[in-house]
Amino acid sequence: MSDQTQYLDLPGGRLAYDDEGDGPLIVCLPSMLDLRSQFRFLKPRLLEAGYRVVTVDQRGMGESSAAWPEYGSTPLAHDLMALLRHLDAGPALVYGCSNGAAAAVYAAAEAPELVKGLVLAAPFVRNAQAGLAMKLTMSLFRIPGLALPLYMSYYPKWEPKRPADFDEHAALLKANFKEPGRGKVIASYMGMSHDEAEARLDKVTAPVLVIMGTADVDWPDPAAEARWVAGRLDGEVVMLDGAGHHPHVEFPAEIAEAVRAFDARL
Repeated sequence: MSDQTQYLDLPGGRLAYDDEGDGPLIVCLPSMLDLRSQFRFLKPRLLEAGYRVVTVDQRGMGESSAAWPEYGSTPLAHDLMALLRHLDAGPALVYGCSNGAAAAVYAAAEAPELVKGLVLAAPFVRNAQAGLAMKLTMSLFRIPGLALPLYMSYYPKWEPKRPADFDEHAALLKANFKEPGRGKVIASYMGMSHDEAEARLDKVTAPVLVIMGTADVDWPDPAAEARWVAGRLDGEVVMLDGAGHHPHVEFPAEIAEAVRAFDARL
């Protein structure tokens, strides 16, 4: 398999992904409004562990089409199911971060034959309870001209233990948003609902590993949220001290080992 960009044409647009390795399949979904290169540190470790690794650009992002009829965790779940059927490699391990976790839950509930296990990193599988300040911030993200600078100013909070190439990755992300047709992508994702994922939690039968960082700013009590998710899905929890909302960027070696150990128990 090659790590060159491949594409899957879907009714609403074109999904970009890369596919490398020849072992058991693991499909990785990055967090909302980021690039599949978010897995640039975890992917080589998974390949070294013997996996076939597919990383995906969410609709609107990276090399996927800019314009889609809708955005969010539920549309991403349908993209994931279509990709798994296209890859036709049997049940896969799915690693979903943030809203990618919601998509993974939805897919596992609706198409259990496609998913052998779920690794949910910094998972949003239900809507967060936003206070007044957060609601005001979310409304500002929908104002043309403010969305991009606001988003890029918030982005560093998700990686408190910044990698050496943080600035380079952030520059690539900002450049991606400025490509033709992507100007409304940020606003299109803000305010999306995870209700459909939450409604399917009790239908998931695949084994689940929840990974959460203690410094994840998206939750007032990250450990409590991890316990709640794991409790609803009868899953295991790995807490990473000091990790933010993209734990695989900050602790790739620890996560690769946790994934390998989890998969060995399946």
